[in-house]
Amino acid sequence: MKNLFKGLLVVLAISFASPALAKITVTDLMDREVTIDGPAKRVLLGFNFEDYMAIVGPGAMDKVIGVSLTPWRDWRPMQYKTYLAAIPSIANLPDVGDTESGTFSVEKVIAAKPDLAILAAWQYKALGEGAAQIERAGIPLIVIDYNAQTLEKHVRSTLLIGTVMGAEKRAKKLADFYTSVIENTKARVAKAGASGKKVYVELAKAGPSKVGNSYGNGMWGGVIDMVGGTNIAKGQVENWGPLSPEYVLAQQPDVILLAGSEWVSAPEAVLVGFGADAGLANTRMGAYLGRPGWSDLPAVKNGNIHAIYHGGARTLSDFVFVQYLAKTLYPDAFKDIDPIAELERYYQTWLPVEADGVFALRYGHSH
Repeated sequence: MKNLFKGLLVVLAISFASPALAKITVTDLMDREVTIDGPAKRVLLGFNFEDYMAIVGPGAMDKVIGVSLTPWRDWRPMQYKTYLAAIPSIANLPDVGDTESGTFSVEKVIAAKPDLAILAAWQYKALGEGAAQIERAGIPLIVIDYNAQTLEKHVRSTLLIGTVMGAEKRAKKLADFYTSVIENTKARVAKAGASGKKVYVELAKAGPSKVGNSYGNGMWGGVIDMVGGTNIAKGQVENWGPLSPEYVLAQQPDVILLAGSEWVSAPEAVLVGFGADAGLANTRMGAYLGRPGWSDLPAVKNGNIHAIYHGGARTLSDFVFVQYLAKTLYPDAFKDIDPIAELERYYQTWLPVEADGVFALRYGHSH
């Protein structure tokens, strides 16, 4: 009887322990099947830092043991500073380098001993053989893709992170919320009818003397597609690249979006994002309006020049910029929607910091 009781205890112990040991098999955004040993506890995070935190919830960064720092600290310095103030331990995270500058170190990834690496699709593609080396070292690697800027890939990426991090319920709630907002926006656009308005997006980092990238597919191109605008970059550049000044003038865009960010070291950049000042953003936008021929563009004549936060594309908070552009194209259909208030509410609900700054701004306005 005593031996039987001992046997039952062993069985019970295994039964209670098994959920933690249960392997999780997922299909990532490159359609690769990946298996991990239960929810990840030591994560190497390459990009989409805010999305990861929104999905995983409180304590999310406690599970991160290394990051690709450049796309966060250098591309979004004020955003990084804001999170650093809220979560000081971020300062101690090892940096494994950056795929765009060629500094990404597979050796540093392996040395950090993560039980999971989460990379954006653009990082995975850039790594090539390096990604295979990480996996050969016994580190599972999953690929997410918010850059495609489609509802389907946003939702898949969100649910994928939720599954591997043991945050399925929160991930589903967030994915459902995002889906409902995008579908509501699309329904309003469909009811309003096609605007027929042409939209030009330019990365406003280098100042008006140099033409910045526009976006044919994904990112801001995807946002324009969602709201039925006519993207003048489509068919001219694949993902991103500059359009010729002559082509832009010939297209006569009705709306111009200057994608700015926190490029504090770029003296002519349109500065928006965390900690940004509306007055300075207006000054920097105004410089672009001095370009040859721009004064005759419909967008300039109608006051439809806007700064938008480049860090807000390819994220779960990009629904706000979808709403913002939709309201610009169809003001009557969205008169009850305040995109900036929605952004503030999103941060209050899902993230450990406030949305304090300038994230979308019509030229000549103070907020």
